[in-house]
Amino acid sequence: MTRDKGIFIKNIYYMLAYAFKVLRQKNYEEIEAEEFETIQDLFAAILAKGISQQLKQGLYREYVTKNENLSVLRGKLNIHETIRNQMQRKMILACEYDELSVNNIFNQILKTTVVVLLQDAEIKPKRKVVLKKVLLFFDEIETVKPDSIQWNRLQYQRNNRTYEMLMNICYFVLDGMIQTTENGNYRMTAFSEKHMHRLFENFVLEYYKKHHSYFAEIRSAQVKWNLSEGTEENMIRFLPVMQTDIFLKYKDQVLIIDTKYYEKILRDHYDKAILHSENLYQIFTYVKNLDVTGSGKVSGLLLYARTEEAISPDGSYMMGGNKIGVKTLDLNKEFRWIAAQLDEIVKEYFELIDSTLELISLKHRKR
Repeated sequence: MTRDKGIFIKNIYYMLAYAFKVLRQKNYEEIEAEEFETIQDLFAAILAKGISQQLKQGLYREYVTKNENLSVLRGKLNIHETIRNQMQRKMILACEYDELSVNNIFNQILKTTVVVLLQDAEIKPKRKVVLKKVLLFFDEIETVKPDSIQWNRLQYQRNNRTYEMLMNICYFVLDGMIQTTENGNYRMTAFSEKHMHRLFENFVLEYYKKHHSYFAEIRSAQVKWNLSEGTEENMIRFLPVMQTDIFLKYKDQVLIIDTKYYEKILRDHYDKAILHSENLYQIFTYVKNLDVTGSGKVSGLLLYARTEEAISPDGSYMMGGNKIGVKTLDLNKEFRWIAAQLDEIVKEYFELIDSTLELISLKHRKR
């Protein structure tokens, strides 16, 4: 298999398929079967297929505000501009109105991403042929500067839910854009740690939701601070939010998983390889604040995506009566082994009945 930054590109597709369920549909089967040399080409294939599907349903339209000089009133009258027109002997009305349009931010992002991918030498010619074809349907749509997109302000509802996966792929492509100084074109930088961490976290959460649905809770949850009586109310607002990546609960047992993706899992400290201290402090704080009774039923796990370092920590500590583990998930193996590693975590941290363990062992498994 071809690797990119030490990770099988095929496994990146599988992780995307868990994070975004639409990729599990039959429309994308040919992508799953294909081998890719680069992540850029994988993203181009997904977008080529996804946009083609979206065109069959119709591009999303939303109301956009337009300002236009018209012979008859439409919408609201802009009095100031209308007076200015009349002073210039123009017998027209300055109108402001809302109109359903395909020229909205969602389609602008799609068009911009396609344009960027068409400039990328890493994209296969057959992929560019499809992208050029879909681009013909975007004539009425403007492009947007990648660094001006406010990704966290995109909102999804019933009419544009099909865009969610497409926008996330566009984010992976455009968020790492840098502009060349020679001709003003954009090119894609390497798939960054930030992007990989976001994908890794979503993948692990969605994997457990799909294959371990017997858990009472599988979610990203907040942990409340275990504050003693007498804590000043006006000081509570200064405490940071404790937001877990993954919260698994089975009966009275809880496992908090904090996913991490670093180029290097360990850091050097006086010629000694050690864990990032802030990660260990964080997971310990989550566990101890949740286990208010000191039952020892709450555990924590730092789950790292294994890269190509020679040393990979894999074990656990007992800290104040709670189990705190550190594990590396080897993403450079065939996907069935990745699935097996995730299942082993469940077996290790939860006292499950035999029948449940049998169900887990029988699951391997296509995606």
